[in-house]
Amino acid sequence: MRRSLSAAALGLALAAGALVVPGSPSFATAAVVDPDISATNTKAHLDQFQTIANNNGGNRYTGRTGYKASADWVKAKLDAAGFTTTLQSFSTSAGTSYNVIAEWPFGDANHVVMTGSHLDSVSAGPGINDNGSGSAGVLETALTYAASGQTPKNRLRFGFWGAEELGLLGSKYYVNNLPAAERDKIELYMNFDMIASPNPGYFIYDDNAAGNEARDELKSYFTGKNVQTEYIDVQGRSDHAAFRSLGLPTAGTFSGAEEIKTSAQATKWGGQANVAFDKCYHRSCDTNTNLDLTSLDRQIDAIGHMVWNYAQKDYGSGPPPGGSNLLANPGFESGAVNWTGTSGVVTSSTSKPARTGTWKAWLQGNGSTSTENTGQSVAIPAAATAATLSFWVRIDTAETTTSTVYDTLKVQVVDGGTTTTLATYSNLNKNTTYTEKTFNLLAYKGKTVTVKFLGAEDSSLQTSFVVDDTAVTVP
Repeated sequence: MRRSLSAAALGLALAAGALVVPGSPSFATAAVVDPDISATNTKAHLDQFQTIANNNGGNRYTGRTGYKASADWVKAKLDAAGFTTTLQSFSTSAGTSYNVIAEWPFGDANHVVMTGSHLDSVSAGPGINDNGSGSAGVLETALTYAASGQTPKNRLRFGFWGAEELGLLGSKYYVNNLPAAERDKIELYMNFDMIASPNPGYFIYDDNAAGNEARDELKSYFTGKNVQTEYIDVQGRSDHAAFRSLGLPTAGTFSGAEEIKTSAQATKWGGQANVAFDKCYHRSCDTNTNLDLTSLDRQIDAIGHMVWNYAQKDYGSGPPPGGSNLLANPGFESGAVNWTGTSGVVTSSTSKPARTGTWKAWLQGNGSTSTENTGQSVAIPAAATAATLSFWVRIDTAETTTSTVYDTLKVQVVDGGTTTTLATYSNLNKNTTYTEKTFNLLAYKGKTVTVKFLGAEDSSLQTSFVVDDTAVTVP
């Protein structure tokens, strides 16, 4: 992160208040996807950045070998995961620098959700918190999404910026060299700069009115995890400013830099009052021991929450990627026709509303030990270039626990004698509004498989899993 946020500006940070203003556009009532991004893997990326710095004069500064090695390493990880990547070079007063741009090659390319962080350090040290932490978190989120099997509705793009410490040069170069038509496709840019400060705070960017929806969603997410937050205007100190200057919605988080934590903030967040959030800010001691791993873990899960949910946000792009729906009777409006499984699962009962029409598949909700299922055989064409399973699900439960799984819904693909579980939802995923889920089935092209929903319930306290508007789509 660039210098310097004044004490007066920090004092303008607003304490978190009510969850979301009623009626404001947010995922607070709709999105429930909270992936667990691995803190262990993220810390391993930070250790790799430390090793790169150690092997290259102690830093990862623009124009020096440590920065290029960092960019090459990040690009190689993303290449191996299946991203389409670009190493974008540009000139600076310190020498050539590079942006790493990675795009997941699925989803509507006319609606881009972009997430980024700066990859460079200052010359004084390895820059592991500033900003290895944000880069490692964004990298691990991208890798986890690639491995998840999901197909996004929108195009996901990730940016790792060079020369931020020289004046946001990498992100400015990127946006200034995008054609206007391509800029207009970016629906949201999210920035994560310094997310593991050793004496951390939990700040959410509040310097772009156009990004208030995403700002409020971040706040709602942390509130749901019992983490208090403060809004803060970071005044162009990080790479979101390049996007904000074009009027694009931005959002992001920050755990504090050289500013001093107040007594009130220490009471709220723990840590030491009257001490900097990061006393090693822009110093040689910003190493892989200069980290708060609890802050890192919380922040990377917040990144995951935002990426997963905004990947599926409806920006007017229509149905999930694909064209023809290969499923028959996908909305259950002909009853159980074309679906096989437990009798009575496909129902028009008014006790649980359908998402559209009258019929839906209602699994479990019995309050007794039982299993139920419904499924349909589908042939994926051998020539398919994409194949996406999508459906909408609502989950309500009488279970009160916030930590123990009692009742489950598994989404499965049966391929001959092999059953693969794509996802498992449980009483912990309670959400009484329908939420769309999508999965990539391209691995099954040329095969006839069965898409199956399998519910299981324990001996008491019901959980109802209601599925509607299913699809297996191909272009």
